[in-house]
Amino acid sequence: MTLVNEPLNRDTQRKKYCRFKRSGIKYIDYKNADFLIKFVNEQGKLLPRRITGTSQKYQVKVKQAVKRARHLALMPYIGDSLK
Repeated sequence: MTLVNEPLNRDTQRKKYCRFKRSGIKYIDYKNADFLIKFVNEQGKLLPRRITGTSQKYQVKVKQAVKRARHLALMPYIGDSLK
């Protein structure tokens, strides 16, 4: 007899990983705005680590690169037309 309210199989969810560790990226270039857009939502806010899977070390580097890109006007502060 099977229960109707069985929990979903958790093995089907993918494990989050840090794309920087997997790719071996050491330096995050603030001049590459197309790459940094992936870490920003539609409103222009940085996506948190729990969503992107980025490790803390690289999340700090992403934050700094986005701040520098915004300061040099490579990325907008408010993302009305980001995506």
